[in-house]
Amino acid sequence: MSTSAIDQMSWEEKLCSLEELREAITREGDRYESPGWHEQELKETRQRYDAGAEEPMDWAAAKRELRR
Repeated sequence: MSTSAIDQMSWEEKLCSLEELREAITREGDRYESPGWHEQELKETRQRYDAGAEEPMDWAAAKRELRR
C-alpha cells in the first residue's frame, strides 16, 4: 500500500487497518526476534522495580508523559 493510498483513508479506516496489521503480525509472532537491547532494558526495568525505584504506570499516564 502506498503512502498516497493511506492518505486517502478515513481515520477509522486507518485505525482498522492498523488493528488488522497488528493482529496479522501477532499471529506470526514466532517470526519476530526481539532485539538484544530490548531484553537488557526489560532486565534493568525489573531491577529498578524490585529495588522500589520503578513504579507501574497505566497506559493513559504513560502516553501523557511520552507526549511531554
